This record gives sequence, structure tokens and C-alpha cells, in this order.
Amino acid sequence: MATTSPQPADVLGRRALNRAFLARQLLLTRRTMPTEEALEHLVGLQAQAPIPPYYGLWTRLKDFRPAELAGLLTERRAVRIALMRGTVHLVTSTDCRRLRPCLQPFMERSLTTTFGKDLNGLDPAKVAAAGRELLEQSPLTVGDLSASLRTTWPDHPASAFGNVVRSLLPVVQIPPRGVWGQSGQTTYATAEDWLGAPLDPEPDIDALVLRYLAAFGPATVKDIQAWSGLTRLREVTERLRPQLVSFRDEDGRELWDLPSAPRPDPDTPAPVRYLAPYDNAILSHADRTRIISDEHRKAIATKNAVIPGTILVDGFVAGAWRTDRARGATTLSVQLFHPVSKRRRAELTEEGERLLLFASDGAAGRELRIADT
Repeated sequence: MATTSPQPADVLGRRALNRAFLARQLLLTRRTMPTEEALEHLVGLQAQAPIPPYYGLWTRLKDFRPAELAGLLTERRAVRIALMRGTVHLVTSTDCRRLRPCLQPFMERSLTTTFGKDLNGLDPAKVAAAGRELLEQSPLTVGDLSASLRTTWPDHPASAFGNVVRSLLPVVQIPPRGVWGQSGQTTYATAEDWLGAPLDPEPDIDALVLRYLAAFGPATVKDIQAWSGLTRLREVTERLRPQLVSFRDEDGRELWDLPSAPRPDPDTPAPVRYLAPYDNAILSHADRTRIISDEHRKAIATKNAVIPGTILVDGFVAGAWRTDRARGATTLSVQLFHPVSKRRRAELTEEGERLLLFASDGAAGRELRIADT
């Protein structure tokens, strides 16, 4: 893969940003890489639902098997925890310990901005302390934790207690939640108890920004803030300026990047890829047109913020997909947003058949449906 080294004043067009981004997201070629290493390179996988992280790794890694990720969770080498933007991510245990302290200011700020009405008359610090005391005795489901806390504060909705604990305490969702082929209620333990180690005592925001650029760059300050939920990061990029290179996008905005990060030729071929639901590849920039047009963002938007699986054709979102299971059969339904060439349709079919085999665990009874606009 060719890597260019533009001068600081160079402009990076949309296709140049796209190819650089795909390279860093392991979406130009499937990689042979340990699952744990891939998780750290990607700075975790968004994981509001249990299964999408498995699809996210399947589309990026050669010969990925669900047992590899499930094993990390059951062996406590990976966890599910609220991190960037306050959303649940699946990260390595090491990243849990170093990322959560960096993001704690956002978690505390979002508690009052998002759930302020439910907190009237509550002292969140006291609720969090009571929650920690309960969780130190044993892991608890969200329902049981909220019910126990509500005995002390009976005039508040049960949802308030889960939100306070999730925001103010580093709580992880423990297995079987998130384990392929299993199911379980959301059950919390504190990260310290579950991992048997404290969180890093000194948050390293500089390292967080550098890792974002390695996985998502080149990017503006607004992009970094949109991904993390943190604010006032311009002072961080200015502090890091001697370690970075600077570009401009087509609208004149300054883009930051790592000097040695891949920036392939804009004409580098990009294969068809099926992105997981909630995939960070389409959620981690303020300006997402490097991978999805504003028109197609509207096409996948839902009132309850469910982000479907999407399809990349020539590096950009060109459709959405979903799987359904009924009577022992698995169906993969693809809805294209615009016509594609015969060659691309053949790629969609081949890749879709592979996804079907993965999603169905190899069981018989599989059907692929591709619908045009």
C-alpha cells in the first residue's frame, strides 16, 4: 500500500480522507492480527447491543472466530463499559483502566445535561457511594441495583439510579452479557473489582488524542471532540503540534495527523465491506462525509438512534443490511441506496454469503436478498 508524505500545506480531498480512514480502520484489506491487538488499535468497538462487535471484527480480520472475542470477555481480558460519548464500548481490560479516567469529565457532565430532571433532590455522589458499596458485595443487575437504591430514595424513578451509577462509577457489564451464543441481563460490577486492579491514576489525554488519530485520522479538533465527547481539545492538539503534521480539507479546516500514519493514494481500490450495526467507522467524526453522505445519514437515521449495519461500496456507504432468524433459517437482507455495477453486485453477493455463513454459525437454511432502490 503506497503511503505519501504531503507537505503541511497540502489539501486532502474527500477520497484521500476516505482511503486514509479505511486503511486505519482495517477496511482496505483484512488483517491477520490477534483480536486483542485489533481492539486496542481501534480504541474499542461500540457495543450498545451484544453482537455488533463480532461483526465489526469479522469484517476487519482474516479468519476471525467468535470464540476469540468471547474468550477475552470470559477471561476478563476485555470488558463492556460506557466510554466515548457515554456509549457502551467493548475494550481491552488495559484500555478500560486507562480510558475511563480520561473520559470521566464527560460522563459527569452528561449526567446532569441528559438526566437532570430525574436528579432533582438527589445527591449523585451519595447515590454513587451507596451503589459502590452494594456492588462491592456482589455484581447486580440494573433492576436489582436500582431497586436497592430506591429503598433509600423512594421518590425518584428507578432509571435515575442506574444512570448515576453508570456515569459516576466505572462499572462494567459482566458475562454472559456480550458473549456470542449466550444471553443475559445487564449486570454490573465495578471495573476495579472485576479486573482486580485500579484504574490509571493519571488520565493521559494526549495519548488518547494520538490514538484517535492513529485509528480515525486525519481529523479536525471537532472530529476528535465528536468521537470522545470531551471539549477544549484544541489546546491538546496545539500542545502536540511538534509531534503532528497538519493538512487542510477541501473546506479549509485544519486536519491533524501522525507523520507516519498511512495515507494511501486516493485511487487505491476499496473492497465491498459490511460494517456492523453501530460501527464506529460511521459515528466518530463531526464531518462524516469521508465515509457517508449527509443524504445517506438521513436514510439510516431512526427515532430511537438505532444504527443499522451498512455497506461500503468503493469506500462509501451505499446501503444497509440486517439479519433475521425464523424457523431455524437466517436471512440477510440488503437495501441498496443507489444502483451499483455488476462487478460490485457480485462482490456484495460474495461478501454477503460469507457474512451469512458467519451469522448463522454455519447452520443450514440461509438466504441472501439484495434489493435495489
